[in-house]
Amino acid sequence: MTVATTTSVALTSRVTSAKVAQAAALGLRLTHKPLSSAPRVSCLLARRDLGERRQFSTTRPTQLKAKQWFPPPEHAPKIEYAGPAWPHPVYTEEQMKNIKIAHRDAKTWQDKWALGFMRIARWGMDLVTGYSEKTGRVDENGVYSRPKGWRVMDERKWLIRIVFLESIAGVPGMVGGMLRHLHSLRRLKRDNGWIETLLEEAYNERMHLLTFLKLAEPGWFMKVIILGAQGVFFNGMFLSYLISPRTCHRFVGYLEEEAVYTYSRIIKEIESGSLPKWADPKFQIPDIAVNYWKIPEGKRTMRDLMLYVRADEAKHREVNHTLGNLEQDADPNPFISKYKDPAKPHPGKGIDHIKPTGWEREDVI
Repeated sequence: MTVATTTSVALTSRVTSAKVAQAAALGLRLTHKPLSSAPRVSCLLARRDLGERRQFSTTRPTQLKAKQWFPPPEHAPKIEYAGPAWPHPVYTEEQMKNIKIAHRDAKTWQDKWALGFMRIARWGMDLVTGYSEKTGRVDENGVYSRPKGWRVMDERKWLIRIVFLESIAGVPGMVGGMLRHLHSLRRLKRDNGWIETLLEEAYNERMHLLTFLKLAEPGWFMKVIILGAQGVFFNGMFLSYLISPRTCHRFVGYLEEEAVYTYSRIIKEIESGSLPKWADPKFQIPDIAVNYWKIPEGKRTMRDLMLYVRADEAKHREVNHTLGNLEQDADPNPFISKYKDPAKPHPGKGIDHIKPTGWEREDVI
């Protein structure tokens, strides 16, 4: 593949051959479009003078614009805006800052199987996205360290990892919700509220993906990788959930532990100045994020966005570890249940009383 076939004709002489080679290796091309008069930094390779915008994409600029900004539907003149099916709970800044890195010990053979498969999945994800712990790490106390001389995960590399992660993160909730829905229909019985929570989780993960796709769009190579990963992951989750739903929920709980770690590290790198483009106060986060999370004015930096996403992943971690502790066919969903003693802390949709390793069955049932 030559540089001519992987880069847009709009590429200027200021783009170095190293950047072009990096994009070519990922099956991406660089495009550039002028910005509006308002200063903003909205993609990975934005120039520091904010005079132009470049994106990783194999989509023609005209197609990218339509795909990027989601214009109102042409054949629905009476509709102004279609809001989210599941409105997002409001998080406070203090609640989001209190999210911690945590790990649930594997106590049963099912837990050990789930942890083992998660580590295999993590290894594959690291391989595909070029991630390495040698680029830095965050300990359980939230302290970030990056030894001198080790290579850095820049904004472009982080976005590649995030897009790949979120493209498959929405699969487990959909698989679980779908199978429990069909199970309820076959047995002619209620599901006790599990279906809605699982589908809402899948929806939330998809909103994460749509948000980050506003910043940079994958090229054909990454799209092929995502297609293959989703096919393998979906079918694996489908068969596994039929065999042992408890193990699947524990697996997702461990997977969400890794997601919380990933976003915690990104937040620390932004704060330390290791990601200067995302630390830029002129960086404008996508409108879809502002509307979905109801982000207030003055709290719309990239760091703030990462706090919201990390809080969501921490909630998924709590939900799946809790569901993995319950009787799969009999217990009600504790996250939508009304408790007899409202004065005591109980699971809920928000993160007011979040438990990183999940609620034990005797605490909620």
